[in-house]
Amino acid sequence: MKDSSNFSFAERVESLKAGTVAALSCFFGFGAIALVNSLILARWWDSLASLQVMAVDLNFAFRGVMVLLGGFLFGVTYRYAIRCDTNPHLKSGVVLAFGLVRAFGQLDAGFSFDAGKIPGLQELLPFAVGAVESVVLFAIARLVLDLAIGRLLIQPFGRSWIKPFDS
Repeated sequence: MKDSSNFSFAERVESLKAGTVAALSCFFGFGAIALVNSLILARWWDSLASLQVMAVDLNFAFRGVMVLLGGFLFGVTYRYAIRCDTNPHLKSGVVLAFGLVRAFGQLDAGFSFDAGKIPGLQELLPFAVGAVESVVLFAIARLVLDLAIGRLLIQPFGRSWIKPFDS
């Protein structure tokens, strides 16, 4: 029986490639951001000391796994969302949606208000930096995916199959 859907085996392989590329991009971006946080931000601003990575422990490894998983899901979703579209708002929207969902998840997990006290800049700054980090991670993945799609290393969803070296 022939599969009449657009989700052929070849499409699934391309989605797997997109997810893997995005996951690795986010993971290496996560490492670079952790390095910048530890070497620069946490040392210059006391309110950002919580961003410093003191040791590569189970907590840090768990965060890395979450970044890999989020990057993989982003890559697959991004490929399906953009298809052959060149609309920059659509591409930026996918990045912003994933980045903000990750940022709000971190905010929800680690932030609570003291009764009757309005948080100041010192309390909010680490969460603002985390939100920027989240968007930057997915922006890195988008740039790498756009490069791979532009070079036909990954086919956009729904495009007729073109081999990169066909004339």
